[in-house]
Amino acid sequence: MTHIKVIIPAYNEAESIPHVIKDIPNYVNEVIVVSNNSTDDTEINAKKAGATVLVENRKGYGFACLRGMDYVSQQTIRPDIIVFLDGDYSDYPEELTKIVKPIIGEDIDFVIGARDKNLRETGSMTGPQIFGNWLATTLMKIMFRSTFTDLGPFRAIKYDKLLALEMEDKTYGWTVEMQLKVLKKKYSYREIPVNYRNRIGVSKVSGTVKGAIFAGVKILIWIFKYSFK
Repeated sequence: MTHIKVIIPAYNEAESIPHVIKDIPNYVNEVIVVSNNSTDDTEINAKKAGATVLVENRKGYGFACLRGMDYVSQQTIRPDIIVFLDGDYSDYPEELTKIVKPIIGEDIDFVIGARDKNLRETGSMTGPQIFGNWLATTLMKIMFRSTFTDLGPFRAIKYDKLLALEMEDKTYGWTVEMQLKVLKKKYSYREIPVNYRNRIGVSKVSGTVKGAIFAGVKILIWIFKYSFK
């Protein structure tokens, strides 16, 4: 039986987090919610919904993901697959089955849930998000001959392959860092089209001008950094 753990970074997602946890398939071995300095009832609601709750007070998406990975590394049983999923309920957690299928059935190393424009709810991605995804994936195609079309946060990867990536970004560059390192290491990868809806609450990245600009800058830094390696 494939052992799967889900890591969910969450910052003030008290309203959405119970829905996310509830919709995750019950064959997942553990759901880990990393509260990234939340000031609302995110931690309480996540525990009530049955998740393991960790706290990472250093603000940053990457910090939260790394905290989850550190916890997993200390467990006796190593998972086969790690799934990353946002806590805002914009993704459909039940589609996790589609995300892990290529890994389990075809031995693919890394899978991204691509937010296909035909499956996106109107308004679920902002203009800056759409442009940022297009720019980043276009640059990756030019520089690394990749076939990525999205930097979607809903993703799955073999645990041993994830460890070998030696992830380090602490903030908004986490997703693109992972994809660039997957390309550099020549891992097998695939995109699976997924549905995407308007999130519950306000985005901490795309919902602010500062967040959108900072995320865009971090993404470009990682791409150009790896283009010269």
